[in-house]
Amino acid sequence: MLRFARRVVEHQAARQLALMDRWIADEERRETERRRRLGARKSAAEWVIERGPNGRSAVYVHVGGCTGADGGRARGVGRQQAVRALTEEGVPACPLCRPDTALGILE
Repeated sequence: MLRFARRVVEHQAARQLALMDRWIADEERRETERRRRLGARKSAAEWVIERGPNGRSAVYVHVGGCTGADGGRARGVGRQQAVRALTEEGVPACPLCRPDTALGILE
C-alpha cells in the first residue's frame, strides 16, 4: 500500500512540475516579447505622420510611439517636417499624444 501511495505522489509531483515548467516558459515568452516591443518603441521615429486610407492626405501628426497611430499608414518624419505639417499644412495634432505640445506649438 505504501508503494502505491508513493507512486501516486510521484505521479502528482511530476504533473505539477510539468505544469510549472509550462508556466515558466509562458512567462519567459511574454517577457521576451515585452522587451522586443520596448526595444522597437525606443527605436521608433521621434515624430510620425499618419496618412489617410487613400495614402495621400495626412490625418494626424503623432509623437513617435503613440498607440493611436495606425502603423500601416504612419511614417516617421523629422522634427522640422512635423512642425511644418502642423503649422503650414494644417495637419491636426493627435488628441492622444499631443505632438503640438511636445514641439512647443500651440494651435
